[in-house]
Amino acid sequence: MPYTSTHRVIVIMPTYNERENLQPTIEGIMNNCTNVEVLVVDDSSPDGTGKLAEQMAAKNPRLHVIHRKTKNGLGPAYLAGFQWALLHQYDVVCEMDMDGSHRPQDLPQLIRTIDQRPDVDLVIGSRRVRGGSTENWPVYRDLISRCGSWYSRLCLGVPVHDMTAGFRAYRASIMQRLHLDTVRANGYVFQVDMTRRVHQAGGTIVEVPIVFVERTRGKSKMSKAIVVEAMCAVTHWGLQRLFHTGDYKRARKTSAAQRK
Repeated sequence: MPYTSTHRVIVIMPTYNERENLQPTIEGIMNNCTNVEVLVVDDSSPDGTGKLAEQMAAKNPRLHVIHRKTKNGLGPAYLAGFQWALLHQYDVVCEMDMDGSHRPQDLPQLIRTIDQRPDVDLVIGSRRVRGGSTENWPVYRDLISRCGSWYSRLCLGVPVHDMTAGFRAYRASIMQRLHLDTVRANGYVFQVDMTRRVHQAGGTIVEVPIVFVERTRGKSKMSKAIVVEAMCAVTHWGLQRLFHTGDYKRARKTSAAQRK
């Protein structure tokens, strides 16, 4: 049965050459969540993804589209979406992939957790907790993901099992405390950066199990450069945490000021 949230919810979906996945994914979301809206952030896809999204939005008031002139990474695309969502005063801001790997039928449990638990600031759809799993994923991709999450937990001290997960629901109030203007992470390490920021800000993070399905249409954006970027960034943040510099120094000052 479709879920109706008690909050204004927007699902942000960056796209680049996802024309084949656009309609089935958006229809799946809207069929599973009666009042959730979707924001497509298209990076001028050569295959016409943005144009098709505009045509669909003209017929559906729950669908919105913004266009970026160039393709410069996942992080900047999400940040553009976050800015739009906060400007339009949504209560809950979700992240979800357009490639079909995040199942629309799993979205209600993320939103329901936010609705039912006022103490929770971030809900992560996790492959790494009891009940979570992956389907048809290559062994090497699964190994990279597991090692990335383990290394991130070790360096950053964040008690989250699936640090790189991109299926999420944020309470807008926590987003407003994350200094999004200072985010520089670009590829999939963007998810790690956002998780550590919520943790540093004193936010409560919970993981709920999902099934992550390997895409059946289109091509993965994963590359060696993205993996290297993630390793370098996490190591850098880990050293900041160890020596109490950078973001960690600011977080400690903020925490001390709040205690006063």
